[in-house]
Amino acid sequence: MQGYSQKEMKGKTKRYVQTLDLCANPGMIAEYRKWHSEEYQKQWPEVCEGIRAVGIQEMEIYILGNRLVMIVETAEDFDWDSAMSRLATLPRQAEWEAFVSKFQGCSAEAKSDEKWQMMERMFHLYD
Repeated sequence: MQGYSQKEMKGKTKRYVQTLDLCANPGMIAEYRKWHSEEYQKQWPEVCEGIRAVGIQEMEIYILGNRLVMIVETAEDFDWDSAMSRLATLPRQAEWEAFVSKFQGCSAEAKSDEKWQMMERMFHLYD
């Protein structure tokens, strides 16, 4: 494995890490992966624009089996709760959440911050 390059950020940042389990169905997981590919993101441009508009600088999702881990990078003064409340009102966001809920095994009405569970950092390389 070669690893992944990081986007260079200006100034201090915050990192949020969340997890979510997909339905344990290989076909559904393959389709979920497809909808998150660069090619298919172009069909939902408003969703990526909304993510950026609320102050999220970088977002990555990693997968192992049906377990997802999402890493979100923001400015240091970012307020998660107000940003998620705003994100839920932006164009096509509710439509996107309803669409992906069938892969996630969640209610079609659930907002992103109701599905994804925040993880707690328990270790880092201390100075």
